[in-house]
Amino acid sequence: MVSARALKQTSLVDEGDSGRAMIVILSGPPGAGKTTLARLLAEQSEAPRAVHMHTDDAYAYIRKGSVEPWLPAAKDQNTVIAGALAASAAAFARGGYDVFVDGIVGPWLIAPWRALVSEGFDVRYAVLRPAEDVVAARVEARAPDSGALRDASVARTMARQFANLGPYEANVLETSGQSVGETLAALKVGFRGGRFALA
Repeated sequence: MVSARALKQTSLVDEGDSGRAMIVILSGPPGAGKTTLARLLAEQSEAPRAVHMHTDDAYAYIRKGSVEPWLPAAKDQNTVIAGALAASAAAFARGGYDVFVDGIVGPWLIAPWRALVSEGFDVRYAVLRPAEDVVAARVEARAPDSGALRDASVARTMARQFANLGPYEANVLETSGQSVGETLAALKVGFRGGRFALA
């Protein structure tokens, strides 16, 4: 068991790389714990400034012509939003902010983030992957007024999209059975050791 104090003292950046802004993408299916963990990572960042970007908020910006993001018809919309989010994250990072992005960013939406790597940004891509049944149970347990997805069948479909990520399997963190603290600690250790780097 990792203490809260130990978690807070764990640096998120590689040795010798302190002061360099980092962009972290926490991905995975609904119910994986992305939002909770991204918020904690931002609050506990060793950087003097840090931002938590909740990608679901960007979808709420669309007031006309919005398409549910899990539908095939949303492909163009999702691509535009991914590009806008990556540009925003880059602006924060240039300003010296560590950026923690949480959202459903599969390999099909990774292109604008890889472009940031080619521009010299330190981008980490961590995919949280609890078991499908865990995802479904968490989504169903959400409060009706949470505004978050509560349809277990949709969550299961999206979980299957993360079942085999090919070259990005190295970026996966299997989290079934882990507490929030255990997953948080594993992410911090991974970031310090250079794991999850987006190539």
